[in-house]
Amino acid sequence: MASFFSIRLISLNLLLLICFIPSICYGATFDPFTDKTKITYHDGPILTGIVNLHIIWYGKPEEIQREVIMDFLETLNTEGDKKVQPHISRWWNVVESYQLAMKGKPTIGVESPKIKVKVEKEDTIDYAYGKVLTTQYDIPRLIKDVNHGDPNLLPLIITAKDVSMHGLCAGKCADHGIFENNKGFIVIGDPEIECPGACGWPFHEVDAGPKGPIFKPPNKNMAADAMVVALASALVNTITNPQNTGFYGGIEFDPIESATACKGIFGPGAAPGNPGKVFTDRKTGENFSAHGNNGRKFLLPAIWNPATSTCWTITSRYFST
Repeated sequence: MASFFSIRLISLNLLLLICFIPSICYGATFDPFTDKTKITYHDGPILTGIVNLHIIWYGKPEEIQREVIMDFLETLNTEGDKKVQPHISRWWNVVESYQLAMKGKPTIGVESPKIKVKVEKEDTIDYAYGKVLTTQYDIPRLIKDVNHGDPNLLPLIITAKDVSMHGLCAGKCADHGIFENNKGFIVIGDPEIECPGACGWPFHEVDAGPKGPIFKPPNKNMAADAMVVALASALVNTITNPQNTGFYGGIEFDPIESATACKGIFGPGAAPGNPGKVFTDRKTGENFSAHGNNGRKFLLPAIWNPATSTCWTITSRYFST
């Protein structure tokens, strides 16, 4: 099993300085429609093998959020019914292909080693650190107290709708980072109350900018489906650039990462305010781009494909632009 933390330490103080300024933390202001970049490899490690998640539900998350997020994670590493396509595993295969890209330009169609995401542990924390959290102070304390410094677990903090997470909603809807002793984390928030117009899109009208189609959430809950989009993006960025030394564009401490480079793109024909072409369920009108297990459907964000050096969507082969 590959260890998430067998990678070099970056100074905690430097990280805190970077993430204290939201506009430069993880490419928050990058616009893929106006700012073009190329994702390249910078000789650092990526996550491989088994990635063991420690999910920390903070506050009182609704059951629908729990169910949809857990189904998304459990579906990543299964092939599903071959008659029901495209399956979410096809999207994950592109993430796995970054392993080949580390050794040179990957060949389309060549199978990559599997990267298995496993929910190893779950905890629920009931507002023990208040309802306003920061990545600089509260998240490290929370992880230290709950995770106890386990080097084999990647903490995934998921906050309830009545919790404000500093830095989220301001150009990004999820985050990943590191703090002391090479510990990494992912954090996502529920946009239902805090910022539906920023992080609920494309299931909610966007606050600013061009107004395009509004999708009907495939799991009948705007917040849950939007959280899957945010989690999917953060997970891709964490796998491919866990310590700002892997795959990214731009500069090391203001990286444009594999999902960030394709932000706002869900299918062919995407443009500012328009998520692009995806599937519509004929019976319900719900929009999705991939099938999961047990009848679940999900909308998945575009990711940078290292084999083609372009933003790739799972629906691209089904729709022409």
